[in-house]
Amino acid sequence: MEGRLEPILKRPRPGSPPNLIDYETAKSAFTWEAARRELDGLPEGKGLNIAHEAVDRHADGPRRNQTALRWLGKKGEVREFTYADLKNLSNRFANVLKRLGIGPGDRVYLLAGRIPELYVAALGIFKNRSVFCPLFSAFGPEPIRARMAIGEAKLLVTTEALYRKKVAGLRPLLPKLEQVLLVGEEGKPTDVHDTHDFHQLMQEAGEDFTIGPTEPEDPALLHFTSGTTGTPKGAVHVHEAVVAHHITGKLALDLHPDDIFWCTADPGWVTGTSYGIIAPLTNGVTSIIDEAEFDAERWYGILQDQKVTVWYTAPTAIRMMMKIGLEPLSKYDFSALRFLASVGEPLNPEAVVWGERAFGLPFHDNWWQTETGGIMIANFAALEIHPGAMGRPLPGIEAAIVGKTETGEIAVIEAPGVQGELALRPGWPSMFRGYWNEPERYRKCFAGGWYLTGDLAKREKNGTFWFVGRADDVIKTSGHLIGPFEVESVLMEHPAVAEAGVIGKPDPVAMEVVKAFVSLKSGHEPSEALRRDLLAFARTRLGAAVAPKEIDFRPSLPRTRSGKIMRRLLKAQELGLPIGDTSTLEGMES
Repeated sequence: MEGRLEPILKRPRPGSPPNLIDYETAKSAFTWEAARRELDGLPEGKGLNIAHEAVDRHADGPRRNQTALRWLGKKGEVREFTYADLKNLSNRFANVLKRLGIGPGDRVYLLAGRIPELYVAALGIFKNRSVFCPLFSAFGPEPIRARMAIGEAKLLVTTEALYRKKVAGLRPLLPKLEQVLLVGEEGKPTDVHDTHDFHQLMQEAGEDFTIGPTEPEDPALLHFTSGTTGTPKGAVHVHEAVVAHHITGKLALDLHPDDIFWCTADPGWVTGTSYGIIAPLTNGVTSIIDEAEFDAERWYGILQDQKVTVWYTAPTAIRMMMKIGLEPLSKYDFSALRFLASVGEPLNPEAVVWGERAFGLPFHDNWWQTETGGIMIANFAALEIHPGAMGRPLPGIEAAIVGKTETGEIAVIEAPGVQGELALRPGWPSMFRGYWNEPERYRKCFAGGWYLTGDLAKREKNGTFWFVGRADDVIKTSGHLIGPFEVESVLMEHPAVAEAGVIGKPDPVAMEVVKAFVSLKSGHEPSEALRRDLLAFARTRLGAAVAPKEIDFRPSLPRTRSGKIMRRLLKAQELGLPIGDTSTLEGMES
């Protein structure tokens, strides 16, 4: 896979020089202590608080009147919030929490779309030293109940519409949920029994709030992630995570204070919190928040009209834009853009290169997990991109490829190009501190002095990492181990293919054979001739041992709401097996 597309060296468009130019020098000189010194800490040495670093230190300084958030409503509304505005509003919400008896360590859940109140509430929760627990607004009642029960929610903040539709019937099932705060139409009081009115309490709250002493290890965030089996896991992150959020935003996303930054992720997912709220604010930029769901033409208009300079989005969105084609882009001006990045699942090489054709810039992929809390491996602004590669570890991050010895011990695989499990040396600030109330599940993530990611990868001699697949996705066929990502990436190079998902299908001779599911770009229709063409195309690129033996056409592929193709569901459907937990699947209501 590594040799199929030439490396790209594409420096950002004119403007401020990249924050990381010489990778080796930056890596050797880096310390987490120095990274923390870029932040202020609470006054009088009272610790480290995310909201202080994200908002208050700017609001009390020269960035006071700079726009921190520019919110674009789905009906055309535009609202701007300066750093001073965010300080005052988040102070008010922190006072609301105190009035409701919510204290440090209490879990406060947020169930809402991308509305301003969500961002204000998150910052107020950090100030109050409570734990921010975001939920994705498209969840059905059962995944909402499960996550609130696991984290023992004490307060829920949601909209009046979502409460009536999804939450009201859950109240008897959540005995620890003491109060509900509803965001209704501003100026129109809510009249829902046994709830509080968000806007009314905000009006009554004062604008003065002093953040209490906050230990770096105090819990700040509870993000849920679903495995292929079992109940959702609640990954706990602490206030010290802000050090990693800040420095990775600066180095991996190349954020400068004069940037207009757009992270398209919803705060219901970790990307939308780490890089949709915290990192851009700590770096003092102006963030764009779009309330509406994906629409290519709307997105192109936002990039142009808001003069976005740094854009962080997901492979799913990129592939959907690729599916539509280049023609719609011709009427837009993207000259303000200087850096494009992607996360959520590995970015296929063809999508990296497509960025150049569409926007004049390649997409820079990066890798991390809910558990890591922040970007761990990235393609940096000033370095060449190998399309399809994860990139290199962030300064301060030690990554390795590991395997098991004959005695079952974890050992580093030093030889380049050898497949193994990607592992990280624990100790970075945004590393999760546990799975909520599941210490044994947490303990199993570590062995031999490493955090084991569950992802298979390879490392080149120059330190570049390449993704192979999840350990439980790897296909074993005729003695070969095949990563589905490599096969999917080749299929996507075919001009008819928009998306591809690959699984291993049981076979009595080969153990498994490779089967692919593809969705087509507009203008292409499924046919037996196209199927044969795709099979031949893959065999030519991959060889007979690796290429798919079967291909099925699908109008679309099943994805999680955070954008990952669900190979597990494809395999279950193919084999007639139970599909299991579908709470995080796009378009699936429980």
